[in-house]
Amino acid sequence: MALAHNLGFPRIGRDRELKKALEAHWQGELDEAGLRAVGRELRAAHWQLQKDAGIELLPVGDFAWYDQVLTHSLMFGVIPERFRRHGAQPTLDTLFGMARGVSRNKSSQNSCCGGVHAQELTKWFDSNYHYLVPEFSADQQFSLSWEQLFEEVEEGLALGHALKPALIGPLTYLWLGKCKGGEFDRLELLERLVPVYGEILQRLAGLGIDWVQIDEPILALDLPQTWKNAFERTYNLLQREPCRKLIATYFAGLEDNLGLAAGLPVDGLHIDLVRAPEQFPAILDRLPAYKVLSLGVVDGRNIWRSDLDQALGLLREAHERLGARLWLAPSCSLLHVPVDLRREDRLDAELKSWLAFAVQKCAEVAVLARALREPQDPEVRAALLASRAARGSRASSSRIHKPAVQERLAAIRPEHSRRPSPFAERSVRQRARLRLPLFPTTTIGSFPQTPAIRLARQAFRAGKLSVAAYTEAMHSEIRHAVTLQEQLGLDVLVHGEAERNDMVEYFAEQLDGYAFTRFGWVQSYGSRCVKPALIYGDLSRPRPMTVDWIRYAQGCTDKPMKGMLTGPVTMLMWSFARDDIPREQQARQLALAIRDEVVDLEAAGIRVIQIDEAAFREGLPLRKAGWQHYLDWATEAFRLCASGVRDETQIHTHMCYSEFNDVIESIAAMDADVITIETSRSDMQLLEAFERFDYPNEIGPGVYDIHSPRVPDRAEMVRLMKKAARRVPAERLWVNPDCGLKTRGWAETEAALVNMVAAARQLRAELA
Repeated sequence: MALAHNLGFPRIGRDRELKKALEAHWQGELDEAGLRAVGRELRAAHWQLQKDAGIELLPVGDFAWYDQVLTHSLMFGVIPERFRRHGAQPTLDTLFGMARGVSRNKSSQNSCCGGVHAQELTKWFDSNYHYLVPEFSADQQFSLSWEQLFEEVEEGLALGHALKPALIGPLTYLWLGKCKGGEFDRLELLERLVPVYGEILQRLAGLGIDWVQIDEPILALDLPQTWKNAFERTYNLLQREPCRKLIATYFAGLEDNLGLAAGLPVDGLHIDLVRAPEQFPAILDRLPAYKVLSLGVVDGRNIWRSDLDQALGLLREAHERLGARLWLAPSCSLLHVPVDLRREDRLDAELKSWLAFAVQKCAEVAVLARALREPQDPEVRAALLASRAARGSRASSSRIHKPAVQERLAAIRPEHSRRPSPFAERSVRQRARLRLPLFPTTTIGSFPQTPAIRLARQAFRAGKLSVAAYTEAMHSEIRHAVTLQEQLGLDVLVHGEAERNDMVEYFAEQLDGYAFTRFGWVQSYGSRCVKPALIYGDLSRPRPMTVDWIRYAQGCTDKPMKGMLTGPVTMLMWSFARDDIPREQQARQLALAIRDEVVDLEAAGIRVIQIDEAAFREGLPLRKAGWQHYLDWATEAFRLCASGVRDETQIHTHMCYSEFNDVIESIAAMDADVITIETSRSDMQLLEAFERFDYPNEIGPGVYDIHSPRVPDRAEMVRLMKKAARRVPAERLWVNPDCGLKTRGWAETEAALVNMVAAARQLRAELA
């Protein structure tokens, strides 16, 4: 009969236990034994949660100390030379060094190295999860070097669980990496890598494992023919190895790769029917008669409850054709959703009834499997009734659709998305007004969120601190930030964002149409967790959100003060969006709300306004056929929110780790006066896109990595900026960190900014 399984489970814990343990370990407050104990407890708890929800085959290998791609790099021995301790096996220190970099003053005897930068961090396909990019050399060798997977399999088996280890497939792993030390074809490494997979499968079979999940999400991409050919060659080799193999694809449809995926010599195939329902029933006609088909019918990327009736209609047809060869699962790993809705005690009953987190999604999968086996089971019938009631409640709720928002959307005209003058004319007026030096310095927006700031915010939310007292506490933090920036010699200042909890949540809390959880945490990378807000209805801005804080900060200095906002695409991508209307409609609603804030900031005397679009490229569809439609509405949304101001007001935007080559024309079409981007981990390689396209506006390439505690020296920053100046005219370059500084401490922040300002002054002296 249909089997209920899962592709992966959130690893951070219901109360972010992993985050807290990692940070305690990095601060020297928890030793390695204590950290490993937390990991064991979390894995045991998560297996039990899934089993209790009705999952019959549990994933193992989905746990990672920082990121699952990094875990695979250690397992395969893909450890850059700068992190190697010669003659020694990698340790957790090696892993954390690769993820976070290592400071020169690190004194731990277990340290693998000293004073080196971390590996590049980038987005996992089109999600807000980040992974550490593998670094390959032309002479790369692979060897089984990390025992974590096998240790975790033994743990799970000892607890009596039926397990399915999850591996990133060899083609996807190579695709995700980058060539270092000269260009070469990564596929040349495949023949060296595949034998390691053979060793892994043999080890797993020796432990008693029957099924292994091999994730090959790149099968949902536009693949070159050489990579398609490599799939057939690779899995023809791996079919000789023990264990039955389930190839997992997700995030998009197989499309032209459907025949390839269906025909691979493996025992099963998983497809994502949430993102690409059109794959069914075509897949049934292509699937060999011996092969299991796993259907991802529960959304692993969003928090809305499933329509169980709709899913069952599809599954009954599949069950008639496949019988016991039908497996059910979420569409992808549940890494992308919070752990357990039962923890939420502040959501109203109606809204809560529309939602499902990881535990509840496992239960939905299990109920669907039971419904195929025992359709008259009382628990199944009750679950179906609850699903219908939630769907009906959401469809008829008056809190969702707002006529005023719809009328304003209908009134948008093309001129609302255009600045009064082209950049060449605006820049002259802005330079005359701002009077900035060559290589102007700024930061991205946030400064360290100290315990005192968090305590004040918590006390205010709990009603233990009056509005006046809280405002003064935040004003004190703003004054400190402004004074420090003036002392350091920065040119365009920020207020530090002390009053903000998160760059999306802060704004979402002040918009109508958003709701919030208490425990809806999702891992972004390492110990970094976010709590995405929920878009449940039409969106609007009842009142100004930032004006009073920015006006106060500007009153503390004569230097330009940036107003800091989050852009509409990022607000959308980093929220749990509605699934009942198109994303572009939600983006336009957000753009109109942010436009109102931009106009109010300008009226308050703010001369520089930054609208962060960190997630702009993240929203790009995985298939190129869908790119232009997305880029058109995403670009239009940014211009709509940024185009209500005069030429003299300088609009900045910021983008996080991204590959810009394919979207550079659309980034230029956003028409921001200044773009700041993260480039230090790639050694300014990401600027090549801006050079080839001859990007016309101003650019601030990040000169140091804020995700690492390491403080780079002035010479390193000067070297990076000189490299940038060979690609972009010096008069159009800014000097800034890679991203916001909220996660860093004040000591390292000050030290890095001292070096950054000194680097800018040296550049002015040498390149003016």
